[in-house]
Amino acid sequence: MTHEETTDDGVAGLRRRLVAFAAARDWQPYHTPKNLAAALSVEAAELLEIFQWLTPEQAERVMEDPESAHRVADEVADVFAYLLQFCEALGIDPLAALAAKIDRNELRFPAERREGGDERQEKDGERGEGGVGKDL
Repeated sequence: MTHEETTDDGVAGLRRRLVAFAAARDWQPYHTPKNLAAALSVEAAELLEIFQWLTPEQAERVMEDPESAHRVADEVADVFAYLLQFCEALGIDPLAALAAKIDRNELRFPAERREGGDERQEKDGERGEGGVGKDL
């Protein structure tokens, strides 16, 4: 499968291509949920490493340098590949999971603003997962 064939079919095509890649190398026994979650974490850390000592201003300009832009794009690809393989191993549709999470958070964190501030008000005083500055 070529790059053009994959982009025409979106995420599903990428998932099929990753499955075929691993199968051709007999890697399936190693693609357990635990191993893939660990690999995903490592690749996310490698992405973070690029930004580790940059100021916020430098981080915003990281894609202006071709060498650092290439590094960032490669790490994003690694993170995305392991995420897709993780989803494949557990039968998760990543787009459906994201859509459902957005739906829940739209209810949990209404767009109304509190008086005197720009912070989102947490529904029913909940804290923790999904709170301000936590996750989507």
